[in-house]
Amino acid sequence: MTVEGVEITIIGGGPSGSALAARLARAGREVVLVERMPTWRWRAGGVFASPAAVAALRRLGLDGPSLGRIARPIPAMRVETRAGTTFRLTYGADAGGEPAVGFDRSQLDPLLLDLARAAGADVRPGWTALGVDPGAGRIEVRGPGGTEVTVKARVIVGADGLRSIVARSAGVSRASRLGPRLGLTYHLPDSDQAPARDARMRLIDDGYVGIAPVPGGRVNIGIVLGRSWQARVALDGATSIAESIVHEIPPTAGDRAAWRDGRPSDAIVGAWPLAQRVTRRAGARWLLVGDAAGFLDPFTGEGIHRALVSAELAAAAIGAFTRGNRQAFGAYERSMQRRFLAKDLVSWIVQGFLARPAAFEYAARRLAARPGPRSTMSLVMGDLVGAGRALDPRYLAALLAP
Repeated sequence: MTVEGVEITIIGGGPSGSALAARLARAGREVVLVERMPTWRWRAGGVFASPAAVAALRRLGLDGPSLGRIARPIPAMRVETRAGTTFRLTYGADAGGEPAVGFDRSQLDPLLLDLARAAGADVRPGWTALGVDPGAGRIEVRGPGGTEVTVKARVIVGADGLRSIVARSAGVSRASRLGPRLGLTYHLPDSDQAPARDARMRLIDDGYVGIAPVPGGRVNIGIVLGRSWQARVALDGATSIAESIVHEIPPTAGDRAAWRDGRPSDAIVGAWPLAQRVTRRAGARWLLVGDAAGFLDPFTGEGIHRALVSAELAAAAIGAFTRGNRQAFGAYERSMQRRFLAKDLVSWIVQGFLARPAAFEYAARRLAARPGPRSTMSLVMGDLVGAGRALDPRYLAALLAP
């Protein structure tokens, strides 16, 4: 078996891994990125993002024309309860800010890999990590044609999603406390006559459906289903369940929802379980970014934004580590906690309300009727202001008081 020594190895070529590779390569670091898929294909992942994600992509170096190709502006996210209450979250666009967007992942992900290549990273599609020893900085990988290589790295980064081999090998991966949930996602063709404008988050029994317009005349569908759906999905199949759920979604004003009856333009793919947690995000010679660093809640998740921010923080930590700062990865752990702990608490609160339909309906009616609390919640969910605002007792009183 061939043995290869490198400075930094990143496992996973999604947004977090690609963004980190680009930042490190620009800083003069030797980076190898291994991605198991030889070419891009649709897999379960987020597409809706607030303006904060667009700002993070600009910081990474994407220009206006590039962003125009990969992102479709969305005026608002329309939340719809089972009882018929609706409210719109505009993420500051109604006050003159930039709008939210729906990303075309078939354009975004390859673009970020190309960005890493252009910066000088050694990007290796079609290479699979077979085993990882994070403490020893050792990775066993298999390349195209069955070539097996032992990679010895000074730093190993897990950017490999919910079932990260790095997190599992480091012994830090744990099951989510929310219980098992299934995610299904795919695209439908949009209507030329009445295209969807707002994104929608529609609650259903023991689950919810996200609907987001994306470039290329398509609508992305993301369905999250709780435990009570397991038997039905096993009996009828994911495709049948997804189509029946989507067909029952009514149109909104200005959107006749003709896409409901369209045929999927790609495979309906799933993720199970749709969450993971980790006991820590870094060790002596390794760290985790993106979903590998923990993923809780598609409802308020902003996964793309978190992936990009974790890449920024990880790049700074790895840079400090390679300059001799042995405390750098501990600082990364603390930085991630400071940046996202309050948002995770908000997500837990939202999930608690979702599990109690009457409580969620109560809160939804107040958000619909109270512009101030609704605007604050919009900014918090979009990572545009600190999530601590939604935990302030004065905010909670303004939201929940009769």
